[in-house]
Amino acid sequence: MDHEYALDIMWQGNRGTGTSGYRDYGRDVLLQASGKPDLLGSADPTFRGARDRWNPEELLIAALAQCHLLSYLHSAVRHGVVVTDYVDSPLGTMTQSGQGGSFSRVVLRPVVSIADAAVADVATAIHEEAGRNCFIAASVNFPVVHEPRTVVSG
Repeated sequence: MDHEYALDIMWQGNRGTGTSGYRDYGRDVLLQASGKPDLLGSADPTFRGARDRWNPEELLIAALAQCHLLSYLHSAVRHGVVVTDYVDSPLGTMTQSGQGGSFSRVVLRPVVSIADAAVADVATAIHEEAGRNCFIAASVNFPVVHEPRTVVSG
């Protein structure tokens, strides 16, 4: 079964002379999808973008981390693990080569709080299953590494 995802992206960086020179245009973009808040995007500041807007590299890492989180929660239910909290601080590494570049890896570092210490090993183990079930991770050509930590809440 196919699923389609639609959005609109609008460049907001024309400063009056368009792309007449590399330094003459802004990298700001507006991303919109029906029924959702607008998302302000730009290039990474290294590439003349705005620091206060999301860049594509951050959005890719966010998509991987969010996909893993949602896949993990599904796996937790299937395996009887009650999750009470989940936070992650992912880190992506991109290597620039000339005008291009690519990600070499993303490390997800979720800290998962669970209700029952008896299932702590299962809670840690199901990160592998969640990684296999994440559509975004299955779509990238670099490793997505998991460094999870399980904590018993309360």
